[in-house]
Amino acid sequence: MARIVCFANQKGGVGKTTTCVDLCAAVKNQRKRILLIDADPQGNATTGMGVDKRTAVTLYDVLMRGVRAQDAVIRTKYGDVLPSNLNLSGAAVELVETPDRERVLRRALDPLREQYDYIFIDCPPSLGLLTLNALAAADTVLIPMQCEYYAMEGLTDLMTSMRLTKSRFNPALKIEGIVLTMYDRRLSFSGQVAQEIRQYFGRALYKTVVPRNVRIAEAPSHGKPVSAYSRLSRGAEAYDALATEFLRHDHTIEI
Repeated sequence: MARIVCFANQKGGVGKTTTCVDLCAAVKNQRKRILLIDADPQGNATTGMGVDKRTAVTLYDVLMRGVRAQDAVIRTKYGDVLPSNLNLSGAAVELVETPDRERVLRRALDPLREQYDYIFIDCPPSLGLLTLNALAAADTVLIPMQCEYYAMEGLTDLMTSMRLTKSRFNPALKIEGIVLTMYDRRLSFSGQVAQEIRQYFGRALYKTVVPRNVRIAEAPSHGKPVSAYSRLSRGAEAYDALATEFLRHDHTIEI
């Protein structure tokens, strides 16, 4: 049965979607069955996996129109994708009137769990109903985090939301881990932030660090994960290492 991992951080620009896409592809390269669910109306994970956002059936149709999730899945070389586009922004409003609105995504994903080893959910950079649905559906939360002060501040808000979700909707929810992204070893502050996170979260902080890398930044514009766009780049090597650590990682912690 698939482990559902939610990629969440309400602060934008921390490498959340990039990490979701590139880790998905790297895990697929290690012969795992994987599905990426794009729960962000911007649809960046969709295009990053090489899927046209104008596709006819999306996560919106699954959540609001009763389409079976398995009928919306698109196969790609980098992993399967349940795509999204701007239509999903309407779901955040429409879900308000839906019974048991926090668990709509969870119910939709239940039939898919036997078909995959891992299901990744890319959340929007906010703490609204779409993110709440993702947290309620997930087994664990993976938090990509840039090494800067405001990212630390945002982590506090995210932890509050995760504790609320755990207490009300998903008692089994745990932290999968924290991944440091866009890491610049030349900046002493990056090391200071990393040390603070390590002191607080201990083994939940992944040893693999994703560096600032131009190939990682360029890859989405080509509709490819970095491993397909520039196989020998430092960015691709980092996500390969992260995938290996992710598959061996058994240090989930309680929220």
